[in-house]
Amino acid sequence: MNVLIYRIPRGIGFVKGRSFCPKCKKKINWYDNMPVISFVLLGGRCRRCHSPISWRYPLVELTTGLVTLLIFNFRFFSPRFAGEAGILNQYQIFNFQTIIDLILSLTFVWGLTVIFFVDLEHQIIPDEIVFPVIFLFLFFLLITNHQSLITNHLPSALLSFLFLFTIFLLSKGKGMGLGDVKLAFLMGLVLGYPKIVVAMYFAFLTGAVMGIILILGKKAKFGQRIAFGPFLSGATVIAYLWGEKILSFIQKLLF
Repeated sequence: MNVLIYRIPRGIGFVKGRSFCPKCKKKINWYDNMPVISFVLLGGRCRRCHSPISWRYPLVELTTGLVTLLIFNFRFFSPRFAGEAGILNQYQIFNFQTIIDLILSLTFVWGLTVIFFVDLEHQIIPDEIVFPVIFLFLFFLLITNHQSLITNHLPSALLSFLFLFTIFLLSKGKGMGLGDVKLAFLMGLVLGYPKIVVAMYFAFLTGAVMGIILILGKKAKFGQRIAFGPFLSGATVIAYLWGEKILSFIQKLLF
């Protein structure tokens, strides 16, 4: 994830080439490239030039580990796949569908992790992440559940796209970027209705709260563009994992 976050915005190929220090450009040895552990052992500094290593690296590593654990738990220990006791057995873990679901889910949340940090740092949402994941889920839904694709997921994707695209047009690109619009299509495609409503609500709510905090703290000015991709990504993960529970809780409160 860190390789993608660093290299994609800078136009550096990420398929080949060893990791290197952004300061001295020296290649990083394998024992200095172990997630979190190497950062701690090195005291947060490059072994060669002693330049500080960005806190983004261990933060991304910890975040990726956490969301991976959450997705694994969601896919294998949810009532849909586990028994009433929520106990995993060898037949469930090696079930073909659960394995495919796990791979797709991880691809989705890992992609959102990359988007979160790239947009936070550069205020861009890379097409190299969004488009492949869109095509992957389109293909999967087409061959496994084309009825749901036509009646739910695709309309949700199109409406989400049009919703943010309208904001983009009305604000002349100041309130919303085209990257956010394309990400909205992916969100609707994967989440479907009604989870997409939960994701949009939390994204705009957290975005508004953070905007107010930044303005009050004089870290941003009113009308200044703030990266919205992190809020969309974070809200999408929440809706993906707990959207049904959130909706059920809201229904109990209202009815």
